[in-house]
Amino acid sequence: MPLSVVIASCLVAAAVPFLLWSLLPSHGRSDRDVRANLRRGLNDSLDGAVARQQSNFGARLVLPANRIKLDKLLALAGRPPQWPLSRVLLAKPLLAVVAAVVGSLLLSAATGTAMLVMVLFLVALAYFIPDLLIYSRGMERQTAIALELPDTLDQMLIAVEAGLGFEAAMARAGKGGKGPLAGELIRTLQDMRVGMSRREAYQSLSERSTVPELRAFIRAVVQADTYGISISTVLRTQAKEMRLKRRQRAEEKAMQIPVKVLFPLMLFILPVLFIAVLGPTVITMMASFQ
Repeated sequence: MPLSVVIASCLVAAAVPFLLWSLLPSHGRSDRDVRANLRRGLNDSLDGAVARQQSNFGARLVLPANRIKLDKLLALAGRPPQWPLSRVLLAKPLLAVVAAVVGSLLLSAATGTAMLVMVLFLVALAYFIPDLLIYSRGMERQTAIALELPDTLDQMLIAVEAGLGFEAAMARAGKGGKGPLAGELIRTLQDMRVGMSRREAYQSLSERSTVPELRAFIRAVVQADTYGISISTVLRTQAKEMRLKRRQRAEEKAMQIPVKVLFPLMLFILPVLFIAVLGPTVITMMASFQ
């Protein structure tokens, strides 16, 4: 049997369960809302039990250190609802198994050391694909937070100078914003409403981000709250510093452009230019010596 037919049969067999699952009848939106209201107050225990049941198989095949790292990566990525930890833990071994099946088909078609190394690399890559996707999502989110921070601090400074408190200014900036930083501010305020102290809520916000500017701002706010420093002074100083760092970051990227363009210029543009300029001369010289 040809290899393409075998691979196509395996893909069709893998797609049949998902097709059957999509055709199964589901409850309406109102039923889901009713069940969600009835579960309110027990979400932590129920969701934890469901997550443990879903990730039981995946957790056995994932190292504890990798689980902790995945949890941190999900926190940096904002814990997207479509990628819960239980689903990621389950997806890692499943992707590795699928890659191993495809690799066994390739080995049956063509054996050799090079093919075996390629199959092992394919299995390892499939196993770590969720980690790479979550890491990429987290880096994009942290970059967006760093870009939004100066403007958000300016909005909070205007609100504080207009007479609002710091938490009220955070709420206004969070509701008025649309990026990941606005969501983090709203989550910090929610942590305070459920009983977490200011210092703990600010520390949680610092742990959910790798942006140095945001962490410096959180440290300044914690010190201002501890020693009774005026929050408007802190906001004004931090906003000015953030704008300066953003300008310096843009200048640094602009200075890196010539260095980044140098290698493509030497590898792709200059050889073609030399061929176009010196090619006819070389051909004429070769013809004259024959």
